Amino acid sequence: MRYRTLGRLGWQVSEVGYGMWGIAGGPGGFTGEDHDLAPACLDLAVEQGCNFFDTAWAYGRGISEQMLGALLRRHPDRKLYVATKVAPKNMAWPPGPTDPLADVFPPDHLVDRTRQSMKNLGVDRIDLLQLHVWEDRWADDPSWQDTLGGLKDDGLVEAVGISVNRWEPANCLRALDTGLVDVIQVIYNIFDQAPEDELFARAIRDDIGIIARVPFDEGTLTGALSLDSSWPDADWRSTYFGPENLGPSVEHLERLRPDVPADMPLPELALRFVLAHPAVSTVIPGMRTLDHVNANLGVSDGFPLPAELTDRLRAHRWDRQPAWWSG
Repeated sequence: MRYRTLGRLGWQVSEVGYGMWGIAGGPGGFTGEDHDLAPACLDLAVEQGCNFFDTAWAYGRGISEQMLGALLRRHPDRKLYVATKVAPKNMAWPPGPTDPLADVFPPDHLVDRTRQSMKNLGVDRIDLLQLHVWEDRWADDPSWQDTLGGLKDDGLVEAVGISVNRWEPANCLRALDTGLVDVIQVIYNIFDQAPEDELFARAIRDDIGIIARVPFDEGTLTGALSLDSSWPDADWRSTYFGPENLGPSVEHLERLRPDVPADMPLPELALRFVLAHPAVSTVIPGMRTLDHVNANLGVSDGFPLPAELTDRLRAHRWDRQPAWWSG
């Protein structure tokens, strides 16, 4: 495993981290979770050098955080970085265009949810606390700044981050102006290259850590998607890959296939593309099987994509706008 510096925090984090949404299951998430297998997957990741784990209260309504807390207790001799997120009080992903900050992240909610996450994790300080949604029109409101700053001053939180809404990578630049935000989590993959336009240059300039999420475009970039793909109604993908998105996703996948090297699985190519950008501190694929862990962490081998291949992949940029189904 190779390590990168998480911005100005100076933390040396595994360049392939662990995204812990899928293993938790629960309302609004992924079906097919296996809570009996999950600990072995997490342990294997630690054994292979993964030290960055991204979770949230919303992932299984605390289940994912509890899984991570158990992992910390099983490996007390390892420094494992814990990143979690405060869910919006109104439980809206993304926020509505007129939702006031007071309805989404009021001070008492931020404090209460931070303490609840600490309890779930079994820790007395959270390494990285992120806001799970964001609107940059809130940036100048002192309430979120004062509350998160107070949590840092009280030693309950070491660093602050924002998980940017889907397909809105520039919707955080004003928040960065406050100087309070240490890390931005953003969707970045072969299709979703818009973070390169503004956010990544800003991150490099101001030494902001970048967590790249959704490297497989919720499954499209695993190569397994087809027009016949379907999921249970309780699975979030049944909405995401509804009529508005399934067909276009398969079309973009088929356009990509000729540029996938014969000796490289598409998921590996997807991860190597993300890691090719110097602004990226860590990428956090979801991993629900031991094979997933072995394959994804194995990408951290120090062999970058050839520049010519990276350039070819840039032709597959797909700019999209947030919609009701995109969450």
